[in-house]
Amino acid sequence: MTQPLFAVYGASGCGRGVMPLARAQLARQGIADARLVFIDDAPVAAVVNGQRVLGYTEFLQEEASERYAVLAIANSKMREQLAVRCMADGVRPWTVSADNVVCMDDVTLGEGAALSPFVTITSNIRIGRHFHANLYSYVEHDCVIGDFVTFAPGVKCNGNVVIEDHAYIGSGAVIKQGQPGKPLVIGRGAVVGMGAVVTRDVPAGATVVGNPARLFSSKG
Repeated sequence: MTQPLFAVYGASGCGRGVMPLARAQLARQGIADARLVFIDDAPVAAVVNGQRVLGYTEFLQEEASERYAVLAIANSKMREQLAVRCMADGVRPWTVSADNVVCMDDVTLGEGAALSPFVTITSNIRIGRHFHANLYSYVEHDCVIGDFVTFAPGVKCNGNVVIEDHAYIGSGAVIKQGQPGKPLVIGRGAVVGMGAVVTRDVPAGATVVGNPARLFSSKG
């Protein structure tokens, strides 16, 4: 009987971090390691960290009843392009979550998320598609997070915050709590630098750094 085939798309650093979580998740479901592979568009080895590496076309040619992939690609625009590609080819989004992730009450999590160890998502939260939450990140109550958003390790997203599509939040950044009916908003495609402390709205496409976070300028 043909079985489903599962993949971590991307065999570089991000993918190698997600792969052990994917392997453990399938093991809990009684699915063998042999049904789990890396996909890489430019593979440099046949095997990485004990798992086969296939090109995308090879993945589609493997015998399988269904195909699933989690997109372990840090660049959110590339992640979106791959999501469209996979959907067109019948590859289903796959959410991979560490076994110690905490999700509390009334959490809606979009398809294709990658949730690393020690991530906490509290209550009354809406999260879009293909969200990446790295080690020790948290999302507090009453937050709305868009599609293709990335949290680097240790992000602290406090309550009543809206983060729009394709925003990137750097390691150790802190986002101040907004107010009911007046959330703090981080705009589409904005970048919050490592260790920044965000105390006010961030415009779409802007980069902010520092404590308190200010618009970044390349000029001295």
